[in-house]
Amino acid sequence: MRFIGSVIEKLQRHPKRIVFPEGEEPRVIQAARQFHSLRLGVPILLGNQRKVKDAAARLKIPLEGVRVIEPGQSQDLEEFARRFKTLRRGQGLKHPEARDAMLNPDYFGAMMVAMRQADGLISGATRVTAAVLRPVSQIIKRAPQALTVFGCMVMEVEDTRLGENGVLFLADCDVIPDPTVEQLADIAVSTAQLAGHLLGVRPRVALLSYSTKDTAAHHSAGKMQAATALAAHKARQKGLAADFDGELQADAALVPAIAARKAPGSKVAGNANTLIFPDLNSASIASRLVRHIARANAYGHILLGMDRPVADVSRGSNAHDILGVAAIVGVQAITYNQLYTVADQRLP
Repeated sequence: MRFIGSVIEKLQRHPKRIVFPEGEEPRVIQAARQFHSLRLGVPILLGNQRKVKDAAARLKIPLEGVRVIEPGQSQDLEEFARRFKTLRRGQGLKHPEARDAMLNPDYFGAMMVAMRQADGLISGATRVTAAVLRPVSQIIKRAPQALTVFGCMVMEVEDTRLGENGVLFLADCDVIPDPTVEQLADIAVSTAQLAGHLLGVRPRVALLSYSTKDTAAHHSAGKMQAATALAAHKARQKGLAADFDGELQADAALVPAIAARKAPGSKVAGNANTLIFPDLNSASIASRLVRHIARANAYGHILLGMDRPVADVSRGSNAHDILGVAAIVGVQAITYNQLYTVADQRLP
């Protein structure tokens, strides 16, 4: 709770509205109630009113301070459908189809965020990633100048010698199976921005591989070397104060004694607080191993590159995990326009 406690304190000073499309899910209801109790803002649950209330009653959770919206009964339904039809006019979408889409809480929630009726969205507790990404990509869109939409996982481990007082940022753990050099550089810079914002320190970004500084390494390691150079260049262009190094093995990135032997003189090796993985396989496997073997608190996936704050939580998340992600998304929303170049999404 060291890290997430500091995030909660920030959000208490600037409360936000977070929409949860899976409003009938018990873990989400528990997280929403905690969000309100901690004075973090207004949680908005989407779903069938009766089912939400029945689920809350079974859990003995009061819904005071929690908004419950049933899309089919909302006075915004027709307007949301009209706007979605306009957004999708290139695909020939008709009004009845647009209305049907807005009856889906994921689409309705994404439209709430796009229309500034909510400050951020969290879904995924009962959905696969594609079901979360589809509506947000159609309605919220990618942020201008963002080349890549990807998922970042924030891990908090007991050993405070690792990362930044035990906190590590891992990416991409959710979206891109085999990122290009350009995508890896974009992932590294965007994750560094988030780490710097939430931790208040200079990000130290390690681009990971199976080898460390091996000039004769396989082309996959060469890709990480190229991505490191490009990430450093992009960061300088953005005026982002961060250190990048790669390719590095995980132990060289995290353990000072090993870094001294494998990458002497590196500003990152042995002290990395941000880890960029070469592909989705390695990132997903590593994040799950850390979570369960190290019993780490895991918060994510925070979707970066979107025009508004969005998160796709794991189906294995508990209520505490969802609450932590909601707090992170809320803090992102405080200065999202300054952190990321976003569009003026006043829909027609």
